[in-house]
This record gives sequence, C-alpha cells and structure tokens, in this order.
Amino acid sequence: MGAQGRGRRIRRGLIAALAVLPALGLLWLAVTVWRIMTWDPSDDAQKVPCAEALAFGGAELPRGAYDTECTVQAWLDTDYSARFRMPKDGVGDWLRTAYPDAPEPRTEHCYQDSVDLCLHLEFEKGDADYAGDVPGRSDPGFGAYALDIDVTYEGPDRALVRFFAFTT
Repeated sequence: MGAQGRGRRIRRGLIAALAVLPALGLLWLAVTVWRIMTWDPSDDAQKVPCAEALAFGGAELPRGAYDTECTVQAWLDTDYSARFRMPKDGVGDWLRTAYPDAPEPRTEHCYQDSVDLCLHLEFEKGDADYAGDVPGRSDPGFGAYALDIDVTYEGPDRALVRFFAFTT
C-alpha cells in the first residue's frame, strides 16, 4: 500500500471524526439541559456552623438553642438556613435583641399556615419590612438582602425556629 492508500485512510478517519462531533455536541447539550431541568438546589446544601448562618442574616444563635442544623447553598444566590429549638419564652427577647428596630413579628399571613409566628425583614432602607439598624453588624460577613424567620411552638416550653437569610 502506498502513500495514496495511507492518505485515503487518514481522510476517511477525519471525515468519520467530523461526522461524530456534531452528535457528541448534541449529546453534551442534551445532558446539560437535562441536568439544569432536574437540578434540585437542596442537593447542594452544605453544612456550616450555625454562627456563620445566623451572622449572614445579622443575628447570633440565641442562648439555650439546641438541636441546631445549619446549611448554605450558593449558586447564583446565597441562601443560608438554620433550624434550631429554643425555650419558647426566649423567642421575643432574641428577636428584639437581634433586630431592635424591626417591625413586630406577625401571627397571621405567615408563609406556612402551621407557623405560630413569622418575621420577614429587608436590609435596604425604604423597604416596607426594613430591619432598621442591626447592632454590631457592619462586618463583611453580614451579606443578606433579606431574611425570613418562622417559629412553631412545640408545646408550652419549646419553640422550633427556622431562619432563612438570602441574597435575593
């Protein structure tokens, strides 16, 4: 076999490779679209110290908190969540200490009907739910644009607190 045969084989190989490339590109596109459509952000949640999660929303973990579980999810936005239990009679004091200029928490029109108390705060002046000045929170770690706090009373002495601080 001469140089001419070897040249034909190379050309055939290149043509075959070029014919397969569009199919591979379409396969890559299909897999990418499928991943985007089936992506669940909760799959990407990472555990973080609760001090970090609450600091992002300008608060500290209340005294007496237990059963703490805190996560962060970040992609286009950053979402911190904290879930903990605390003495029921300390909830109001904790909220007033963390957000002294904030509006009073609500007991109706909460996001979840099963919630006994809720609070939505924004951190830009002019918003209807403006938090006001948050004491001691000029550090760069305080990065939330807004937060939601839901409180569910679990009996006469205990409260379950869900804290969500996020950038949008």
